[in-house]
Amino acid sequence: MALGGLMVDFAGALRDAIQARGLGLERIQERLRAEGYSVSLATLSYWQTGRSRPERRESLAALAELERILEVEPGSLAALVGPPRPRGRHLHKSQDTHDLGAFWTERDLIVDLAQGIDTRWDERLTRLSQHDRVTVGPDKGEVSFLVRQVLRAEADGPDRWVLIVRLDEQERPLPLLTPVRNCRLGRVVEHPESGLLLAELLFDRPLAKGETVITEHALHNYPPFPLATNYERKFRLPVREYVVEVCFDPAALPRAVYQFQQMDGQSEQVTTVEVGVGNSVHAIALDYGPGRYGLRWEWE
Repeated sequence: MALGGLMVDFAGALRDAIQARGLGLERIQERLRAEGYSVSLATLSYWQTGRSRPERRESLAALAELERILEVEPGSLAALVGPPRPRGRHLHKSQDTHDLGAFWTERDLIVDLAQGIDTRWDERLTRLSQHDRVTVGPDKGEVSFLVRQVLRAEADGPDRWVLIVRLDEQERPLPLLTPVRNCRLGRVVEHPESGLLLAELLFDRPLAKGETVITEHALHNYPPFPLATNYERKFRLPVREYVVEVCFDPAALPRAVYQFQQMDGQSEQVTTVEVGVGNSVHAIALDYGPGRYGLRWEWE
């Protein structure tokens, strides 16, 4: 298996307010126009679906009027808009700006599927620590995965983590995703044909700049479990500390285990590691990424 590393957002809050008020988009547009604000029906539709959001001065002024029309608390919708998205040719084009599908063979498909979830905060979260624990059963099958991570907000507003999962065996059902600690499940996009699952893990509340959060979530495969042969995480943004741990059942120990890594633009490096106490093996990377990192093993 491979992993990659998403309160109500603006679009959701706007949809709820429109529904509660019982007004159609055309009626809302007319009332905005009557107050001197020109907002197209397409723009209103994009705002409520999350395809775009108000950022320009005129749009934010119209948003204030929209709050009055929808009879919501002044500033309540504006508070959910978040910081402006960077524009122009000076967009953050460093090594940290790979798109969401970076390092995946299904890159274009992932970017397309990601349109169904909110990814705007992903680059505003610094990966301080991530720990993946894989459990392999006595039949050599992938049973479950527990993921613990520590994230820090680099701006006011991040309220979710975006998760990408791909099963090696596409014909199998996608794993059950379960929030464990300090998060809850948001929108989920599944593509069983390719073994892909994208999901939002929502924090208890939006983070302030500099604030940290510890979250845990689990993935459970359905029996009969798929044969476990490897585990890797793809980092499109760097991580301070990454730990990957595989716990084997004593009845099924691998013949050999290898740690592999491939930094962006470099060739893959492979090192042999030994199964240790507790029938487990682990590897640690510091200040790693962008790139891919993981463990693979061979059975007798």
